[in-house]
Amino acid sequence: MSEPGEINFDNLKPEEFENYLPELFASGNGKVSEDPRLQKLYAAHPDCLALVRDLETIAETARSLFEPVEDPRDEVWTNIQSKLREQSEHPSNGNAEEEAEDYLPGRLPEPD
Repeated sequence: MSEPGEINFDNLKPEEFENYLPELFASGNGKVSEDPRLQKLYAAHPDCLALVRDLETIAETARSLFEPVEDPRDEVWTNIQSKLREQSEHPSNGNAEEEAEDYLPGRLPEPD
């Protein structure tokens, strides 16, 4: 198969174009949907452009999955410190089952 840079894409059939998609995406020349070499092909075969845009969206979404997640807000850390302080002031009575029941959703802990 020829390199994508050596191909005249203007007269390709959609199924032939699809064979070049991996190389076009791997070449790193920006967005494949904006590649000037492909504009006549896209005009003649709008489904090819739709496919490329779908693949760009998928690739962008996949990349975003690996972006770092923001740290929790300061208030989250403050709440964690508060709970740890509370637990150290009121140590466990050893009955984890009873303590877990105190924090079930919809129930408020009973006052000490």
